[in-house]
Amino acid sequence: MTQPRRVLLIHGLLNRSFWLWPLAVRLRELGFEPDFFSYSSLLEGSEVAVPKLIEHLRETPADAIVGHSLGGLIALAALREAPELQVARVVCLGSPLRGSATAQKLADSFFGRQLLGRSADLLLEGLGEWNGHAQAGMIAGDIERGMGRLLAGLSAAGDEPSDGTVNVAETRLPGLADHIVIGASHSGLVFSPEAAAQAEHFLREGRFSREQ
Repeated sequence: MTQPRRVLLIHGLLNRSFWLWPLAVRLRELGFEPDFFSYSSLLEGSEVAVPKLIEHLRETPADAIVGHSLGGLIALAALREAPELQVARVVCLGSPLRGSATAQKLADSFFGRQLLGRSADLLLEGLGEWNGHAQAGMIAGDIERGMGRLLAGLSAAGDEPSDGTVNVAETRLPGLADHIVIGASHSGLVFSPEAAAQAEHFLREGRFSREQ
């Protein structure tokens, strides 16, 4: 397989592309050519973001995608809908691919539903499984620092750990090529040197490193 160089970065809920600049800088230093895909998680949601991403990839092809949180869901949803897109690998950072308990808790209140915006359905339902042609890997975090601890009671006590917003169990999707848990919070996955190094390893090898 040709080594991926052009990597499209996709941000998560309530963020914009500038949030991913630290990750982009690290990936550029590692030899990749990062670019950004931006969308409005509140006003557009997946029903607009997914077709928009498909159009973007047709006009400006990418070898691989790295998506943080909701960004990973949107990436895989787009590749599932348009399997002809030649994206070889996808790295998800803390994406609740099996649905989000935190999102469900938010959805139970009027104010919380407004925060989810039009992205609510994808966050609540997840993807079910992954059977696309692209190799997809997940980097999950286990430092419990985020809104999920307050809203959804996410805790490592007696259960799998969480990154403070997404439970590790919510990141385990049938069909993933690899899955790894590192010491990072949900937001911290974007800034973590270890996450960037693991993303590099998966983008090049199709698996994560167990030697770091």
